[in-house]
Amino acid sequence: MTELALLLRPAAGGVYVVSTGREEQAALQQRLYGVTSDAEVRARFELALGQIAEARGVLLGIPSDVGAGYVRGANFGPQAVRGALLDADADWRNRAAEVGLVDIGDVFVVPQLLHDEMLSEAQKADCRRALYPGLDAALPVSPLSMAERALDIVFELNSHVVPFVIGGDHSTAWPVVAALARARQKPFGIVQPDAHTDLLAERLGIKYCFATWSYHANELLGRGGRLVQVGTRASGQPRAHWERTLGVRQFWAEDCCARPEQVIDEIVAGLAQAGVQGVYFSNDIDGTDAAYADATGTPEPRGLEPEFVIELVRRLGREPGLIGGDVMEVAPLAARSPGGGERTVRLAARYLRETIAAALAEPALRGGA
Repeated sequence: MTELALLLRPAAGGVYVVSTGREEQAALQQRLYGVTSDAEVRARFELALGQIAEARGVLLGIPSDVGAGYVRGANFGPQAVRGALLDADADWRNRAAEVGLVDIGDVFVVPQLLHDEMLSEAQKADCRRALYPGLDAALPVSPLSMAERALDIVFELNSHVVPFVIGGDHSTAWPVVAALARARQKPFGIVQPDAHTDLLAERLGIKYCFATWSYHANELLGRGGRLVQVGTRASGQPRAHWERTLGVRQFWAEDCCARPEQVIDEIVAGLAQAGVQGVYFSNDIDGTDAAYADATGTPEPRGLEPEFVIELVRRLGREPGLIGGDVMEVAPLAARSPGGGERTVRLAARYLRETIAAALAEPALRGGA
């Protein structure tokens, strides 16, 4: 438990602030934990870590946008979405506790780092001295590496717990999938609402980032249609290229909007044919049409309707079942329209509630729209 407490911070505390922003961050943390001081926040956080072994689900924030591209700002996603959960349901904390959902906080993010594979030994040593003073241990220092190690520990404590993650840019889905692949014995798949394919093997020499994570996840799953992308519409290659060369399954946005019920049936049938016995639902908010969610790094028009995404996640919760899920690329300050930030965050919180409700078979967690 000591190592987890080193890798993580209390909920909404993963963004590194010293003075600017600290007052706002502390106020939200106290609201999230239902307390009135930083000391009580820390105590509640440590208490939550002690509940992992009995939890049905864990909620983790990974506030890193270093793996993003065009516009950043998704580092504020976890903080904003957690606030929106409380705005929608003032009793969210107690309601979550009743169904066994434990918020284990945020990965602490050094804002210039992404993955330890990209760092020299000297840089890792410097960061370890800053992050873990007085410790002589080879602990990870980059957000993706820290998240992966934290989730490995979580699964060691509770092999059946269901992870729910708030990003962060979409690279932050990679450590979740990597840890799940080690923890789960049964074959699983990924369903990824997304405007983009994220299927590059590398981008400008970078192995793990928002544009590459799906490629590596698909390789990890063994291809064969176990990665299903939904809502695709911004791609440098046609659908046939990706399906033929990488063995993914894609449902482009135009098709989803034209025949939503049939597409969902085809997704479920395809997963069954691929031998999938559980799904990780990795929900990039830009898969949804920009009219509903423009506070993201790369919003795209002509996308998915929110009700389609919600029906998809509910159906996957029934068959083949969800083993986890996330909401990614929510960048509240990057809105392109008046009220776009609030609108996007509110929808992201709804998506997260729906994913948790579907995975834990707890419809009461859905709340209102």
